[in-house]
Amino acid sequence: MAERLSRIYGTEEDKVNCSFYYKIGACRHGERCSRKHMKPNFSQTVLIPHMYAAPPPDPVTGQPVDNAAHFAEFYEEVFEEMKSFGEVECFHVLSNLGDHLFGNAYIKYEEEDQAAACVAALNGRYYAGRLLTAELCPVTDFREAICRQYEESTCNRGDFCNFMHIYRPPDHLRNQKKRRRRSRSGDRDRRRRRSRSRSRVRGRDDRRGGRDRDDRRGGRDDRRGGRDRDRDRGRDRDRGSRDKVDFSRSDSAERRAKIAQWNTERTETPAAAAPPANGE
Repeated sequence: MAERLSRIYGTEEDKVNCSFYYKIGACRHGERCSRKHMKPNFSQTVLIPHMYAAPPPDPVTGQPVDNAAHFAEFYEEVFEEMKSFGEVECFHVLSNLGDHLFGNAYIKYEEEDQAAACVAALNGRYYAGRLLTAELCPVTDFREAICRQYEESTCNRGDFCNFMHIYRPPDHLRNQKKRRRRSRSGDRDRRRRRSRSRSRVRGRDDRRGGRDRDDRRGGRDDRRGGRDRDRDRGRDRDRGSRDKVDFSRSDSAERRAKIAQWNTERTETPAAAAPPANGE
């Protein structure tokens, strides 16, 4: 049961928690939603609702005004302010017109502490005459939140779509973020290669140290074996010298007596000790 609940938590199968809130960070039903909106206690992403407002339509013609320059100024100003709290991984501003998505700004940081510091610093501040109410957002992966049809210019719901329609950031800032992302990935690759080279060097040192230890151990064993062989050889020499009779220090009578004793011992050897005849 617990595995099933953990698997369906925040998905369409979850009948208790709102899947749309976990996917988008906002729900079109708001507080009237029949499912729970569990706000996270810690997250990498900060949501600032209704932060950006596009310029009003032309009062004469009533047509929308090209807000590229206006948005570029807003994006650059806010992005520089958000960088003061930590490294920004992504900064998305929505162009949706729905009440729950209008002008929402999403800032994802590398660390959760940086997002918490951003929320604490922005709450209670004003921007363009609007009070900011920053909060931690459960969205950390925007791939399921962004409208794919909008990116392909085929979304038939227009600006009232319930999925994210993201403003295109200025080209120079987008290129700057790409260069920063490449430099971070390059730094990670260099650190990874450095750690791998260190592990290889440690492995070679360990193998070399093992061979050196084996060589030293083998040398000690060889020396110990040589000493043991020398000791055994000395014992054999001592034993042979004790068994051998020194006739140079004996007179003729003693030699004859010793020879007679040997002959007597040989003749008195039991016949059973002799090898059986005809192999019996």
